[in-house]
Amino acid sequence: MKKTLLFIAMMTATFAFGTVSNEPTIKRLDGSAIAPSEIDPTVTRLMRAAEVTGVAIAILNDGKTTYLKSYGVRNKEKSLPLTEDSVMTAASFTKVAFAYLVMQLVDEKILDLDKPVYQYLPKPLPEYPEYKDLANDPRANRITARILLSHTSGFPNLRAFEDDRKLKIHFEPGSKYAYSGEGILLLQLIVETITKRPLAELMRQHVFQPLGMTRTSMVWEDRFDSDYANGYDEYGRSLGPERRKNADAAGSLQTTPRDFARFMLAVTQGEGLRRETRELMLSPQIQIYSKHQFPTLITDTTDANKSIRLSYGLGWGLYWTSFGKAFFKEGHDEGWRNYTVCFEKSKLGIVIMTNSSNGEGIFKELLETLIRNTFTPIEWEGYTLQPTTSAYAIIRSTKRSSLRRNCSTDMLAATESRRTLS
Repeated sequence: MKKTLLFIAMMTATFAFGTVSNEPTIKRLDGSAIAPSEIDPTVTRLMRAAEVTGVAIAILNDGKTTYLKSYGVRNKEKSLPLTEDSVMTAASFTKVAFAYLVMQLVDEKILDLDKPVYQYLPKPLPEYPEYKDLANDPRANRITARILLSHTSGFPNLRAFEDDRKLKIHFEPGSKYAYSGEGILLLQLIVETITKRPLAELMRQHVFQPLGMTRTSMVWEDRFDSDYANGYDEYGRSLGPERRKNADAAGSLQTTPRDFARFMLAVTQGEGLRRETRELMLSPQIQIYSKHQFPTLITDTTDANKSIRLSYGLGWGLYWTSFGKAFFKEGHDEGWRNYTVCFEKSKLGIVIMTNSSNGEGIFKELLETLIRNTFTPIEWEGYTLQPTTSAYAIIRSTKRSSLRRNCSTDMLAATESRRTLS
């Protein structure tokens, strides 16, 4: 009888004080855990403060997606909710998916990372219309796939932002880091030339299909019409979806939160790559000393990120913490702001995808709260906006951020008329 009364008392206390819960928890970097019910109020509060239309979040634990949820809307005008399978513009997430393909070609010995890329072409590089500006610059002959993937080519991010809109090499290739979409586009030309196949087909057969990314493509497909997101500018105005017709290795990827989480899991596990090749992809090729990532050719330097050994690998940003190495990638286009980071040792990571130009304003607190990642080089990234400020300040700061990024990573379609290289 006494045992029965004791058991009843213990159970009553448990329910009263909430000490027992069957709710699954998500591991964070510091060993603590967070419950899904704790994530919801954090995300909704940040979205409201920063006026973010929609956001999808995937959290990876031990090689599995332990949390995947979408918030907000994919179409504000029709009040359609954003879903985990809504097709969104990946922006510069495209570059790491492309890098994965390139490393497979390296595995297959189809591409040599250190062979000058001009040697893969049937005619001199300057005879291609897009590269005629390089005719009198012998440094172009020293550019390799390794240099292009590590963003050390000396190219600007986009030639459209040069005063004369001509492509130039600004420093000795391989000598320092400067993010360049132009470099990725040159590598696309090389890949399509040596394989004799279009990029959209290569990506579908080598990356998307093997990894089960069933709603992902390098171009817009009619089947996406059933569930896609519009992008929204800093004022909340719809920019619609990006219906790309031409594959662009620097920024045309259309994917879903679920599919891109699958891709990140594949990267953490090394699916489709030899172990040595994956390690090479995520090994530092150049240390970064620039004060900011954008504009890409600024000369201001800093030692602020020396403690985390901020570097660039082959397609990926890298840094080191007390929890080991992290690899990351941003995606930035008008109406779309994305971020992903994964920690190598623990296989703990996060994917954040938003359909709002205000999306970057919530990255810092999401990273710190949801996975306890306090190591992100926020200042270098340009993610300094705090979502607790007024909406007017958010809009103003976001516009400054957009300008500072020199149109950032994915204005290729708008500024260069969705050009293709052949």
